[in-house]
Amino acid sequence: MFLHVTEAEHIADHRIRVSFNDGTTGEIDLSGSLDGPVFEPLQNVDFFRSFSIIGHTLAWPNGADFAPEHLHSLVATPAGR
Repeated sequence: MFLHVTEAEHIADHRIRVSFNDGTTGEIDLSGSLDGPVFEPLQNVDFFRSFSIIGHTLAWPNGADFAPEHLHSLVATPAGR
């Protein structure tokens, strides 16, 4: 199954609540993933909030995006899973 982001909502700072087509839903924090020139503008929270779902993942107006697999790996899972 190819992972697709189906819903996303900005929570605060660099945190987003995301849902995937495999049923996974949870909060991700992208603050640790904003390295490199294309991600530098995303360090500004106002710009960070400008994401949309494009091509089955989160993308920003400057062309920055993340593989859905990377986003999925950041979803916090409950203890004991």
